[in-house]
Amino acid sequence: MRMILQQVFPPEQRGDVRLPGVAPCGPADWLRVDDAYDAQMQYRATLIAERPQDVLYETEAARAASREVLREALTVLPKLGFDVGAGRAVCPDGRAVDLDWSAPLHSLGHLVQEDICVLQKRGDEHVLVAAVLCFPANWRLAEKVEQPLTAIHVPVDEYDANIARRVQRLFDGVQVGRPLWRFNRLAYADADLHQPRKREVDEAMPFLRSERQCILRLPETDAVVFTIHTTVVRREGTPASE
Repeated sequence: MRMILQQVFPPEQRGDVRLPGVAPCGPADWLRVDDAYDAQMQYRATLIAERPQDVLYETEAARAASREVLREALTVLPKLGFDVGAGRAVCPDGRAVDLDWSAPLHSLGHLVQEDICVLQKRGDEHVLVAAVLCFPANWRLAEKVEQPLTAIHVPVDEYDANIARRVQRLFDGVQVGRPLWRFNRLAYADADLHQPRKREVDEAMPFLRSERQCILRLPETDAVVFTIHTTVVRREGTPASE
């Protein structure tokens, strides 16, 4: 088990959890850096290097949208402690990341803690066309790529037809420069961030895992980006030995 913990949840992720429970997000607040940045980025680099087929999906058809995500991110990163140059970005932990515009999500996966999913409208639904997903929570990227929202959420019990319509309306309605956000929070037995299958080994659930999920529209390609910033903390009163 790879244990990387934050000290606390952000204040806005400590309240009630609602589905879909969305709220407006600041135009530049879809990316964040927190106290687990260094450790999470080391883990992300390892996963991308050793298991790219599991955590990265980039195709030529989605390349324009993926490049636009990277460009948009680079406008935000200087405010988060990055030094961004013409072909390289220096991260808050001192790493220098070369910007590869032929593999933009590969580059972005080495820069930010967020997992990044790119969706484009095909017919009546948005389809997952590109992603860097290092920290999945009970889903596999290979099973979801090139799938619409309804198929992506199978077999989530709460994701019924009503919720599906509401989520699709969110993806249809999100406006450029006006992102939306929501969060979830679940108890876990295992603190490992990379859990394509949730591992519940016993009744003890000593960790709480929360995803801050943002939805934003790209101005040029009109693609929708879904970002996931994962926070894992030890439950209050749980011994550190667990």
